[in-house]
Amino acid sequence: MYIGGEWREAVSGRRFEVTNPATGEVIATVPDAGREDARAAIEAAHAAFGEWSSLPAHVRARYMRRLYDLIVQNVDRLARVLTEENGKPLAEAKGEVFNGAEYLNWYAEETRRIYGETIPSSSRRTRIWVLRQPVGVVGAITPWNFPSSMVTRKIAPALAAGCTVVLKPAEQTPLSALLIAELIHEAGLPAGVVNVVTTLDPAAVGQEFLENRLVRKISFTGSTEVGKHLMQGAAAQMKRVSMELGGNAPFIVFEDADLDAAVQGVVISKFRNAGQTCICANRIYVQESIAPAFTERLVEAVRGLRVGHGLEEGINVGPLIDEAAYVKVEGHVSDARGKGARVLTGGHRLTGPGFDRGFFYAPTLLDQVSDEMRIVHEETFGPVAPILTFRTEEEVIRRANDTNYGLAAYIFTRNLGRTVRVSEALEYGMVAVNDSLLAVPQAPFGGVKESGLGREGGHHGLDDYLEYKYLSVVLDG
Repeated sequence: MYIGGEWREAVSGRRFEVTNPATGEVIATVPDAGREDARAAIEAAHAAFGEWSSLPAHVRARYMRRLYDLIVQNVDRLARVLTEENGKPLAEAKGEVFNGAEYLNWYAEETRRIYGETIPSSSRRTRIWVLRQPVGVVGAITPWNFPSSMVTRKIAPALAAGCTVVLKPAEQTPLSALLIAELIHEAGLPAGVVNVVTTLDPAAVGQEFLENRLVRKISFTGSTEVGKHLMQGAAAQMKRVSMELGGNAPFIVFEDADLDAAVQGVVISKFRNAGQTCICANRIYVQESIAPAFTERLVEAVRGLRVGHGLEEGINVGPLIDEAAYVKVEGHVSDARGKGARVLTGGHRLTGPGFDRGFFYAPTLLDQVSDEMRIVHEETFGPVAPILTFRTEEEVIRRANDTNYGLAAYIFTRNLGRTVRVSEALEYGMVAVNDSLLAVPQAPFGGVKESGLGREGGHHGLDDYLEYKYLSVVLDG
């Protein structure tokens, strides 16, 4: 682990294995931290906070750009390790590394724009000033589905604001975070500014984040269930929280849409990372008049996807992360079949040479899907696309909003009025119109309802890492 600028084993001496989900083979072992290790990392971050937060903005920016340059220079190495621990195709892994690096580049610039205010006073003798100051030590918890870009997406705004960080990566994919820690060390960031703690017991480390008063903010990306637990625990000390949680994204195709563009959009959104993204299309709503034509084109596109080991040339879809992910996907497909859905393609686990040791599921398309099926109400997190039909704009808005989640939604239409009406009516933090990619460093990423709190990206992403301090100053003389 990387604590206080040094590489350390866990106090217990324990380590755990990291496996490749495509082959089942062990690719590394890493330290298995407990609360004592997390406490040491928090103390290191706290010790570094005073110096880091007081550095001039342009100096912090220089460190961040140095780290950005190192990540870009090492993209091939980072991407290969990402594919080996996560399973996604190598081209996707490279895209993730580059995208993640851009958050460092963006927030290096934003360090210079953390402005205060001067407010008109109530008397001649006083001045009112407002400062924006860093929150303090941040406990950051990242998921396995984007093990590189989620790291940089969390540390970049924290570092820009002047915070220090203790990062706990997902136990399935700790290697990308440790490689980034190597580059942090090479970039020369002061000891303790960023610390990385790996563990097979995330609950213990998370509890230390919650109970240790040196931690002033928790940033979490993951399930809504765990997010709620962290929010409840953080309330005891009124810690700041940022939560990017589950989704159940509707993908709405209106009768005036460009069908080829809509089909391509579904494929990109639904099958990227084998459907294991929080913003992937979970429910495909197609207007009745175009449903046959759209479905025919989508079946052809899905059947053309190549599934396999992410390091092989030309692979579009890699494995699911583990057996539990497969069980959930199979459960959704089985439930839908049992309630009348029809499998147009896929619908089964892939076996045989190249597949037997991994968690591969065939890209799947269902139609005759109805609202009472689990796949409509629960996040599948797998390569399964259910098609539902609708008649009117009002109907599809109602059905799209009928969920506890509110992260991302997608609309395909060429009607400007409809674009405005539907975008404004959808209860989601992000809406893409004739587009299927949303995560960029300059825009605020996040959801409403049970999909989370706060935003990552853009100048908005700095807000959760900064406190306002109001100064009322009486002038002498």
